[in-house]
Amino acid sequence: MPIRAYLDGLRFDPETTRLVGVAFEMALVALRHTDGVDPPRDAVARKIIELAKAGERDPERLCEGVLKELRPVTAPNPLPPPASQPEPPGS
Repeated sequence: MPIRAYLDGLRFDPETTRLVGVAFEMALVALRHTDGVDPPRDAVARKIIELAKAGERDPERLCEGVLKELRPVTAPNPLPPPASQPEPPGS
């Protein structure tokens, strides 16, 4: 489904609508590759439209804005890496 279905009467010029649509598709593909499930399309569309309304027009930046918000955050490893063990004498 194209992003036009999510615009709810909001009007962008034709070029901006095209760029927003490109970003929408890019974000959907990127999120699908990240976690293997279809992301909620309406959440992706809403975030892209929000960024476009704020003036962003670059599809890559629009996509990154969505990914920052919707991509699962990897929790830092709470355990430090194991310390290297000294070799026993006579090895």
